[in-house]
Amino acid sequence: MKTADIFEFFRRLAEANPSPETELEYGNVYQLLVAVTLSAQSTDVGVNKATRKLFAMVKTPHDMLDLGEEGLKQHIKTIGLFNSKARNVMAMAEILVREHGGEVPADRDLLTALPGVGRKTANVVMNCAFGAETFAVDTHIFRVGNRTGLAKGKTPLAVEKGLEKKVPQPFRVGAHHWLILHGRYVCKARTPECWHCGVVDLCSFKGKVLEKGAKPPEAKKAKPQPGRKARKESKA
Repeated sequence: MKTADIFEFFRRLAEANPSPETELEYGNVYQLLVAVTLSAQSTDVGVNKATRKLFAMVKTPHDMLDLGEEGLKQHIKTIGLFNSKARNVMAMAEILVREHGGEVPADRDLLTALPGVGRKTANVVMNCAFGAETFAVDTHIFRVGNRTGLAKGKTPLAVEKGLEKKVPQPFRVGAHHWLILHGRYVCKARTPECWHCGVVDLCSFKGKVLEKGAKPPEAKKAKPQPGRKARKESKA
């Protein structure tokens, strides 16, 4: 995608949604960190259902430690991998209290040193909580980056590095939100809804579905998709 097209791509997305935000519900930075950690291999809708009552009780790492691991599990048992996530969240709370005075550090390296926190999670927290120009590449952004030609790569990190190089100001802070929402609601995995896409003319995808109800040509399905090895991370 050409530089001018990239600017226009984000200009249109920004015009349609001037203030993009994560769809995860939270009240402070710590709750955001917990919500993003819980969202690995889970939907935002499912996480929000689980955390509404939890976050009414737990607002700080101290509160989480008071709740305890078994108490936490009762709140998040509807979320995938809840046992391992509960262990990570409790270990994270202990470290935040012991080493960071109960505060979430505004530093990606310190965040990724926490249990259950990988690069993607750290990027989300840095962006949403601290306004950093980070690009958290999930399956939606991986797909959109490759399909559109915006930032092609065989791994999430490669797509992230491509976005870091190509996304212009003033769109860098909001870029990952626009791309996630675009992938979630328009540029869908099985059948992209190109017939109502506002950036369809800028996209390089050859298997566009320009009529509602049509299917992508078999020979022109979106490639590449992240393989199991690329998607699987030891941390979220």
